[in-house]
Amino acid sequence: MVADRTGSLDRELAGIDALDIPRTEPTRRLIRIWAVLWPKLLAVLIVLGLWQALVWSGIKPSYVIPSPAIVFTELGRNLTTASFWGALSTTLQRGAIGFGLALLIGTALGMSIAESTIMRRAVGSAITGLQSMPSITWFPFAVLLFGITDTAILFVVVLGAAPSIANGLIAGVDQIPPLLLRAGKVLGARGIAAYRHVILPAALPTFVAGLKQGWAFAWRSLMAGELLVIIVARPSIGTRLAYARDFSDAPGLLAMMIVVLTIGITVDGLVFGTVERAIRRRRGLDAIHL
Repeated sequence: MVADRTGSLDRELAGIDALDIPRTEPTRRLIRIWAVLWPKLLAVLIVLGLWQALVWSGIKPSYVIPSPAIVFTELGRNLTTASFWGALSTTLQRGAIGFGLALLIGTALGMSIAESTIMRRAVGSAITGLQSMPSITWFPFAVLLFGITDTAILFVVVLGAAPSIANGLIAGVDQIPPLLLRAGKVLGARGIAAYRHVILPAALPTFVAGLKQGWAFAWRSLMAGELLVIIVARPSIGTRLAYARDFSDAPGLLAMMIVVLTIGITVDGLVFGTVERAIRRRRGLDAIHL
């Protein structure tokens, strides 16, 4: 009798413990993924439909606005050539280096301004002014300084992205509740430790938003730079855009524009989107997000 009661109790406890075991719900997850994807797919179909309708309308001749089928055929042809992948590699390398430098400079600048009243008064408004200044206006000066080189392009990419990153960090620090800062000091978080354990984690959501904006500015600046500063020995996506424009190659031009758009969306979704979801998940804000 005692053994039966013990066995029954063990089964009941096992059932209670099973409640704590994470349950995989692959079907539900697929439904959630589809719920996220179908609006994007619908938007793509709408754009393609409007594009094809514009071609059928005859407002512009086909050599100016080619059909989606012609453009995607040209895009597929490019994807099979080594020259395209070499150009893509050059562009991505420049983008990664430029954004990396902007991240280092913007973060250091943002931290110094956020923590110093004198720095804020001296250069705070100048940072905002640099952010609002079109990057393309820097290229004549960059070419004058560095010539037709990669350095000229990277110089403008950094100037385009670093102010947004700095402003994102400054805004994040300004929005930290004072009570949280005081609690950190009471617990002994001072100097670098305060930044590591209190300030940066609290400012992270706004800082990531600044990083996203910085990437957008960096990517736009890079494309403008590759269109203006054409280095023959270093072909890039921007170079291919310029050649397609010069030779009135509308399918090639639109194909490269699709590549530029795809890269921008992919980096934003895979890199910054993943970071944002991780932040929301750690803060318990991911209940309604994928």
